Amino acid sequence: MDESLRRTVAVVTGAARGIGLGIATRLAAEGASIAIIDLDEAAASQAVKSLPLAPAAKAYAIGADISDEAAVEAAVDGVVDELGGVHVLVNNAGITRDGLVFKLTENDWDLVMNVHLKGAFLMTRAAQRHFVAQRYGKILNLSSTSALGKRGQANYATAKMGIQGLTRSLGIELGPFGINVNAIAPGFIVTEMTDATAARLKMDVQEFRKIGAEKNPIKRVGFPDDVAAAAAFLCSDEASYITGQTLYVDGGAKL
Repeated sequence: MDESLRRTVAVVTGAARGIGLGIATRLAAEGASIAIIDLDEAAASQAVKSLPLAPAAKAYAIGADISDEAAVEAAVDGVVDELGGVHVLVNNAGITRDGLVFKLTENDWDLVMNVHLKGAFLMTRAAQRHFVAQRYGKILNLSSTSALGKRGQANYATAKMGIQGLTRSLGIELGPFGINVNAIAPGFIVTEMTDATAARLKMDVQEFRKIGAEKNPIKRVGFPDDVAAAAAFLCSDEASYITGQTLYVDGGAKL
């Protein structure tokens, strides 16, 4: 059994709820200390209280805008001061501003790019200084099956495909320093965000999930735990010979 996550410090962005909280919960169960960075500091504080921490582990909540350079630098410094280091970074934070391209505003475009791409870049740049110095680190980025193209999500799809390019490039750059960089591209995962999409489309949530389940050969929707299981592997030393890759966790929907 791999125990490499024990006594490590993992930072997960956008982890007050949904997939991010699922990943933070699984990493905590594996023995890691957890820092949750979220724009909603109150929700982040509530989330850390729910984590199944190991006896020697700690949790820390930070309210920060990851698209702001100064806020990111302060947040990462705060994690190191509070938890004694940083070894794992999960770039999970994301938002949607869906709409057909003729309806998308410049602000809709910029907000999505800033959170997904600029945020991942700033967080990675801040964390990698520590990773390079200790010649060890794991970076996991969250992409999406929407990266392959989805009607009404030109901004989101572009950002999520950009995450895959960022992952591949960082794997090449940081590999010589003992740093693995990978991505997960979830399919339909039951979260507040997907439920909100159903509401926006004026659909019943259960019917929306049923339609999502029919789009893959496994014939069910995914849950945050499904993504978290893959994340725990990619953030562990069992995945030390894997870098620059994007793993689709989608029930086979893209086949």
